[in-house]
Amino acid sequence: MKNRHIIKNVLEGSIAAEMGLEPGDEILSIGGNEIEDIFDYRFYCQDDYIEVNVRTKQGEECLLEIEKDTDEDLGIEFENVFMDSYHSCQNKCIFCFIDQMPPGMRESLYFKDDDARLSFLQGNYVTLTNLSDRDIERLIRYRLEPINVSFQTMNPELRCKMLNNRFAGEALKKVDRLYEAGITMNGQIVLCKGVNDGVELRFSLEKLLSYHPVVQSVSVVPVGLTKFRDGLYPLEPFTKEDACDVIDMIESYQKRAMEKSGMHFVHASDEWYLLAGRELPEEDRYDGYLQYENGVGMLRSIIDETMDEIRLLKEEGAKPAYKRISIATGRLVYSTLKELAEKVSKEFGGPEITVYPIKNEFFGERITVSGLLTAKDIISQLKGKDLGEILLLPETCIRCDSDVFLDDITLPEVCDSLQAHIDIVKSNGVDFCRKILGLQI
Repeated sequence: MKNRHIIKNVLEGSIAAEMGLEPGDEILSIGGNEIEDIFDYRFYCQDDYIEVNVRTKQGEECLLEIEKDTDEDLGIEFENVFMDSYHSCQNKCIFCFIDQMPPGMRESLYFKDDDARLSFLQGNYVTLTNLSDRDIERLIRYRLEPINVSFQTMNPELRCKMLNNRFAGEALKKVDRLYEAGITMNGQIVLCKGVNDGVELRFSLEKLLSYHPVVQSVSVVPVGLTKFRDGLYPLEPFTKEDACDVIDMIESYQKRAMEKSGMHFVHASDEWYLLAGRELPEEDRYDGYLQYENGVGMLRSIIDETMDEIRLLKEEGAKPAYKRISIATGRLVYSTLKELAEKVSKEFGGPEITVYPIKNEFFGERITVSGLLTAKDIISQLKGKDLGEILLLPETCIRCDSDVFLDDITLPEVCDSLQAHIDIVKSNGVDFCRKILGLQI
């Protein structure tokens, strides 16, 4: 069924307002072209003269002739911001985290998206298995880039196995079309022990390097394994020795990529360096943090920003506002954040800091990242402890633009349960340093 594009709001003083458009009116076409989604709408609105076919909320159809500046927005907000439904994932990946979720959580957490348009808008990764030839043509025509691609492996047969989709290998041919059109891509490989690592990883990196620099970056991240894997493909966690092997391979390809383009191209996520017990790479080896949201370079960025902020605040003569505080974090980054927090305290003569590593009882102890901590685990492990004047929690453990945790418990409820004042720390060193000292940004 064709989507209807109903106007939700008309911005005051906009072209749409001048043309008499109102909430409840429906956009039928622009320049005789049907509108599928927000990208069609934006594309056909670019010209300095457009004809917009509208059905008013009273049911009357009319054609509006609009002269405007090129790329000038009409000032319309739609009931459906995306102007289309999301494309869900039809794969059954052996590493899928959503399949490892317990029942009874909020419905939105079980939705698997595989929509290239969301890749452009929000940075989501897509497998390309959902894309038709027409979809590829639209991506190229509208220059929707960069596109973030979940490669997993460049071996077509193995990709079919990993995605449990007999068309998953064939979908890799779409990479050739995007490459030939010069559509910038970022890639991801979720590494599964004994499946796409070792020789298979080397094969994939070799192939992807041939697409570089159109494929401008590739991140390699270890599979996340929860305790809810009954009936799923048997996967095992990586060891310290495995992590060292992965890093050595990646760094060898970084050297080749640097010779080719001056970029490092492939990056190991922070987890590999922490598991291997190795120093994190320097800032200039992250190519401007192209894979930051994928956990690549986040810790290096926070460390460097914190040290810079320490120097700045010392020059300003800043003084700590607290005497005793506490910090809760996932076990993965516990040692790094503890060391960093102690540096802040030492440089400013306080506050006294206790850092608590929260064990993930909800998903299982193999899950160690802060972004998957639940309120119940935080409460159960900090209940009854003297948390000082304030407890600091990472912003990654609450839902974006809200105060709700993964288990639907709210931040005020956690405050009440722990009888503590809580502040949320953003994922950057400036906020980390200032929140410890009790300073406002």
